[in-house]
Amino acid sequence: MVFSSYAFIFVFFPIAFAVYWLAARLLGGTAAKIWLVVASLCFYAQGNASYLPLLVSTTLFNYGAVRLLGRQRRGSAAARLILTAAIVENLALLLYFKYAGFFVDNINLLLGASLPHRSGVLPLGISFYTFIIVSCVVDTYRGRSEPSSFLDFSVFVTFFPHLIVGPISRYGDVVPQFVQEDSRFELNSRNIALGILLFSIGCAQKLIIADPLIAHARQFYGLAGGGSFFEAWGGVISCAFAYYFDFSGYIDMALGSALFFNIKLPFNFDSPYKARDFADFWRRWNITVSEFFYEHIFRNIFHFGDRLGKLFLATMATFLVSGLWHGAGWHYVLWGAANGLLVCVAFIMTLKRKSLPYPLSWALTFFLMLLTRVLFDSSSVTQAVSVYRTILDVRPLFADPAGFLAQGLSYLRANALVAFLTLVGAGICFLAPNSREISERFQMKWYHAVFAGALLVASLFCMGRVSDFLYMQF
Repeated sequence: MVFSSYAFIFVFFPIAFAVYWLAARLLGGTAAKIWLVVASLCFYAQGNASYLPLLVSTTLFNYGAVRLLGRQRRGSAAARLILTAAIVENLALLLYFKYAGFFVDNINLLLGASLPHRSGVLPLGISFYTFIIVSCVVDTYRGRSEPSSFLDFSVFVTFFPHLIVGPISRYGDVVPQFVQEDSRFELNSRNIALGILLFSIGCAQKLIIADPLIAHARQFYGLAGGGSFFEAWGGVISCAFAYYFDFSGYIDMALGSALFFNIKLPFNFDSPYKARDFADFWRRWNITVSEFFYEHIFRNIFHFGDRLGKLFLATMATFLVSGLWHGAGWHYVLWGAANGLLVCVAFIMTLKRKSLPYPLSWALTFFLMLLTRVLFDSSSVTQAVSVYRTILDVRPLFADPAGFLAQGLSYLRANALVAFLTLVGAGICFLAPNSREISERFQMKWYHAVFAGALLVASLFCMGRVSDFLYMQF
């Protein structure tokens, strides 16, 4: 089940919301939270029921680890042992389900062997709920959060708005919202109004903008990176905007859904396509995952070497891990390495107090982002090389300028809807307020209700075919 579906909007969410508040009013907060766990597990089971026991068992195991950590002296040998066991358990599951096939395939390639490996569907949301849990365990070890009841821990891990594709919520930020009994179980009209607005905006981003662009991009990449100069650039640019509006749309729907339960989840985007360099870009894109990698990889490596040396080492290690986290493939590793190098360049320019004028730095950053995305969006390094050859080949422009221009106009006529949605998407990315800004400025006005209603109705007309979110594959 996905947020942008009739089943979620008209069946699951109304039932989950109504029963939650009825249980809170009639039976108390404990009953409401039990219902929220049950509803969240049902939500998960709709997409991946066979891996529901895995989610339940890892929740049980890690709650035990958190409770044990809470009883140990910080930094003691026992605490370090418990922390290590919890991290090993979480990462071992992630490595097995996500990377076993990748490692075995490479061993077979290097050694000419034919070792078998598992093949099957990746457990839904495992990359995201693993990070949520690891962050919680580490925060408990460091004394940044205190273990609460098993029920609160279970609600935190399984809470359906952030369970599948994030955002990566912090235990200390979310759990206190569950235990504030005085205001926790009161209907908050502002939260609900803002939740409807954010959900409607996210739904429109996904269904009206992202899905058509995804279809166009997949058609291009399905041709193994073939096609003309304009077809290649059209596929690359449409994929860049498709990923943004698909992921941003999901996060806005997650934030909006959570507000119905008076839970504020962290924002995950801050207009990343306005970034002036790659360090700035990664402070704006998928913020909670970037913060996770900074906290648990970058900071742990940044203690070695001289100033520039440790900065380079920590940055490259962080982005190589980030590349592998996004997918088990060498093109993801190269994508991570390319982004790491560009972030290092941004750091060096900052340390040297050198900068380009904003229009130039923005244009260069956006162009290089499109180039690095080819590695991310391709199915292999071979396909990425093929795409690069096409988009960087400007010889036809000089050989036959009139024919080249005619080819571009022909492409635009044949793909008018894609071109229009790309322009609309660019306008939203570069000119419109993002979800954080909307939330900070929000007031309960009639035009917000009209705007939200119009977006939701338009989205419902585009909801005939349920499509998964792109980040579910990670």
